[in-house]
Amino acid sequence: MSPQIRAFIWDVDGTLAETEEAHRLSFNEAFAAAGLGWDWDRAAYRRLLLTTGGKERIRAHANAVGLALADEQIRALHADKTRRYTRMVAEGRVALRPGVTEMIAKGRAAGIAQAIATTTSRPNIDALVEAAFAQPADRVFDVIAAGDEVITKKPAPDVYLLALSRLELAAADCIAFEDSRPGAASARAAGLRIVLTPSAYTEGDDFGAVDWMIAGLDAPLPLDLARQLGCSV
Repeated sequence: MSPQIRAFIWDVDGTLAETEEAHRLSFNEAFAAAGLGWDWDRAAYRRLLLTTGGKERIRAHANAVGLALADEQIRALHADKTRRYTRMVAEGRVALRPGVTEMIAKGRAAGIAQAIATTTSRPNIDALVEAAFAQPADRVFDVIAAGDEVITKKPAPDVYLLALSRLELAAADCIAFEDSRPGAASARAAGLRIVLTPSAYTEGDDFGAVDWMIAGLDAPLPLDLARQLGCSV
């Protein structure tokens, strides 16, 4: 891999793993337990994903159906949903996307730092990484910037800027791995080059300007990206 690339910065949901269906099911279970009568089908959830952050998604839906929920109600709903989601992950119901483990390993072997910049909360990150790698998240990733650590979530650049600050690197030294329009906008606003791998819930979307778009990290890499990464083509 090319020495000018000093860090990979990974989005989590949809990029590291196809997590969104587990999130959707967890939301619906939490809503049922709270007696709300909400049920987000796949089409509705795809639309809701344009609102980044779980608590923000709950609030957006409540506003849309004319229900005023207090902040503490939203926090409680989201906490219940998070417990349900992390249990699903621990049970092995969510796997990393093909090629992710290999890309992280190649980066590690070349001395390239690995970071996370995501809108999801830290418990979700910890559950996924521990289930996938059988190690705590901070042993797999040098830096973790989570959505609950910034005021403004994606598509704002805040979480990527936080990751860059913790890495002590310039954006030009790093590549972001993303799967969504808000994520790509966030990385772009932070000045990062972007590898976009559409996920099950974002395939066919308009992602705006990205540097490379490929079906997945197990697919052949574009020649110029492969050369920058030092990969065989």
